[in-house]
Amino acid sequence: MAEPIRIGYIDLSFHQASALEVGRILQTFGHEVIYNAAPHEAAFERLGRGESDIFASAWLPSSHEVYLAPMLDAVDKLSVIYEPYCIWGVPDYVPEEAVSGVEDLLKAPALSRMERLIQGINPGAGISRFSAQMIKAYGLDSAGYYFEPGTESDCFGRYEQAVAAKKWVVIPLWHPQFLHNRYAIRALKEPKGLLGVQDEATLLVRKAAQKKINPAALAALSSLYIGNARLSALEDDLRKSAA
Repeated sequence: MAEPIRIGYIDLSFHQASALEVGRILQTFGHEVIYNAAPHEAAFERLGRGESDIFASAWLPSSHEVYLAPMLDAVDKLSVIYEPYCIWGVPDYVPEEAVSGVEDLLKAPALSRMERLIQGINPGAGISRFSAQMIKAYGLDSAGYYFEPGTESDCFGRYEQAVAAKKWVVIPLWHPQFLHNRYAIRALKEPKGLLGVQDEATLLVRKAAQKKINPAALAALSSLYIGNARLSALEDDLRKSAA
């Protein structure tokens, strides 16, 4: 009996949504699949140890290159399945003429209206690393702004509660992400470039694992493209079905 294909992914729901799409393709070609999720660093460490055959996906170069570098020779890049990028966003009811960029957080009316906590996800995420740097680089700490890492629920739940109460709030976020499927979130201009560039979400396969994957399945995965908007919707559907 053929070995199952182990699909690794970072333990966040939008990564799960893309991993499920990869799994569906493999199943179409008769493969059994096992999903293998872990936080950012641990997920890449599992890939490096050969505990995942396919990884969906690495954001290159900005967010995950630091994690992938030690095992680069052991993997092949199959396809770019979407084009993620990080933002600091505000709800669309925050007037753009009042807050259009990060530097506006230090001016009126943001100083009297904006929530000071910028709630993130886990500290290993690129957006968390970038956000912690931004607090200091823009001098936001001098006005009482602070960044805290946390869970998905901490970050996304706080944003939805703030929107329900029409509070002014900054969310450190990215595209694709399910909140964009539910709300109009405006990205703030970030002139220092600390949020990185638009990445390529790259589907990886361990070279040692390719021999156990149907060549036609590998070819199908090599042409897989999901796109930001569709992945945001897939993640939203996944979350609704789990609720």
